[in-house]
Amino acid sequence: MTMESSAGKLPNRRVVLLGASNIVRSLSIVFDSARNTWGSPLDIVAATGHGRSYGMSSRVLGRTLPGILQSGLWNALATRPPVPTAALLTDIGNDILYGASAEQITRWVERCLIQLKPIAQQITITQLPLASLEELGAIRFLAMRTILFPQSRLTLNSALSTARALNANLIDLAQQYNLNVVEPALHWYGIDPIHIKRGQQPHAWQQILQSWTPDQETAAARHSSLRWASLRRIRPQTRHLFGHQQQQEQPARQLSDGSFVSLY
Repeated sequence: MTMESSAGKLPNRRVVLLGASNIVRSLSIVFDSARNTWGSPLDIVAATGHGRSYGMSSRVLGRTLPGILQSGLWNALATRPPVPTAALLTDIGNDILYGASAEQITRWVERCLIQLKPIAQQITITQLPLASLEELGAIRFLAMRTILFPQSRLTLNSALSTARALNANLIDLAQQYNLNVVEPALHWYGIDPIHIKRGQQPHAWQQILQSWTPDQETAAARHSSLRWASLRRIRPQTRHLFGHQQQQEQPARQLSDGSFVSLY
């Protein structure tokens, strides 16, 4: 199914999701929370993926994805008809472990915002989980860095310094662009300092996406391993898997409520 063949059938409300592993780990909950908050059905347009960078290609377990800024998401948004749109930018700290500076990451995020502002009525940005990161010790940091970003040689002190500077920049961007900003709660995290605990995912995503409609109470989504596994099988528009390029026309899936999912 191509976007062109389904353009006349696309829902009249849209969400744009930019992020990395926290979205992937909670995929069904994020989608359900978005529908609970912004309406159903939705045109869901997302650039996510484990280890995803905002501005450079990233490789995780043999799979390579372009940076969010270099993805096909922006061309797709430019060709879609204008409809009420809400957007989320999250998982912004990944690029610290790739060696990017706070200033560089801020520029990448701002470029995303410049493209989203003309088309999105609500934009939410999440701060870094600083409260969780500040509790990291050297051993936990080394374990996290080795498991999640094995090529990184960043030190804990350097990572924390960059994270604090980046977080301050994100707060400034939120004020400059009139964004909704959500500060992650410490209790959302456990031993893993950057990924929301499974038991906290429904509440956390309800709180994050509630910022799109702050005057409207919404129900929390429920876990469904079957729906998560089904959604995880959706392929993005382009990726390299162990050196082989794969292409997938978008939207790649229509959900039971009529929502369309496009991954980039």
